[in-house]
Amino acid sequence: MSTRDIVLIALFTALTAVLGAFPPLMIPALGVPVTAQSLGPMLAGGILGAKRGALSMLLFNVLIAVGLPILAGGRGGLAVYAGPSAGFILGWIAAAGVTGLIVERLWSGLNFVTAFIASVIGGIVVLYGIGVPWITAVTGTPLGKTFAGSAVFIPGDLAKAGVAAAAIVLIKRAYPMIRHAHSRS
Repeated sequence: MSTRDIVLIALFTALTAVLGAFPPLMIPALGVPVTAQSLGPMLAGGILGAKRGALSMLLFNVLIAVGLPILAGGRGGLAVYAGPSAGFILGWIAAAGVTGLIVERLWSGLNFVTAFIASVIGGIVVLYGIGVPWITAVTGTPLGKTFAGSAVFIPGDLAKAGVAAAAIVLIKRAYPMIRHAHSRS
């Protein structure tokens, strides 16, 4: 792994931490907060590729585990991993990896639509596939009810996938040499 790879991994770890500082958007009718932080894995995977994107989210999880308060709301520490949201936080590793893998495969013909699909599959489908069963396991709530409760976050996550797709395509156009990074990932 090159110094450039390490710097990019650290940069996207830091970006994900900064996204946690944005105040949550409350959905008034439901009282459900939507945070910007889950945008981090989509961006990391889509821009850095599968390997470096997943490593940036792994580093993010390590920093949480050692107690840094870098999650939305200033949370951190091992206790986070005993809670119902831990599946989503750990799932960011796979979300970044899958998003990156899809973007890598589609890189030569990548456009907004394909980048959006990659972000949705990695950042929503894979993430919910890990996070929702985790909530069920921790809380004992039936899986269907857990999914129904989690579904209120999907519109916000779709908006984040759109932002990620726009950023991925913009980076591809602005820095065409990133293709080499994707082919090495």
